[in-house]
Amino acid sequence: MQEILDKLEKMTAMELSELVKAIEEKFDVTAAAATVVASGPVAESAEEEKSEFDVVLLSPGDKKIAVIKVVRELTGLGLKEAKALVDGCPNTIKEAVPKDEAEKIKTLIEESGGQADLK
Repeated sequence: MQEILDKLEKMTAMELSELVKAIEEKFDVTAAAATVVASGPVAESAEEEKSEFDVVLLSPGDKKIAVIKVVRELTGLGLKEAKALVDGCPNTIKEAVPKDEAEKIKTLIEESGGQADLK
């Protein structure tokens, strides 16, 4: 198991994202945060309000180090991967998160000096 963890630690954010998607497809599961709780049936109508958002980091602003720290906390990435994510703006920080969580993430990024948007 340690060997697998060592390999994961060396992967980039993009590679980790692709790995998660491949695991989800292969085993027909969904990787979701433990704190996310569904509140009702999934809306299939285009008329209903959007309930999931992607948080996109647009710019690290003047306080790049502070933004890297926040990105690390939010994503669980290592320093190198978080720095690469911040340096490569615009980049998606979190995908398909509930509106409340997405707004909190955006606020954290903005409080650290960065610019973020919800898509």
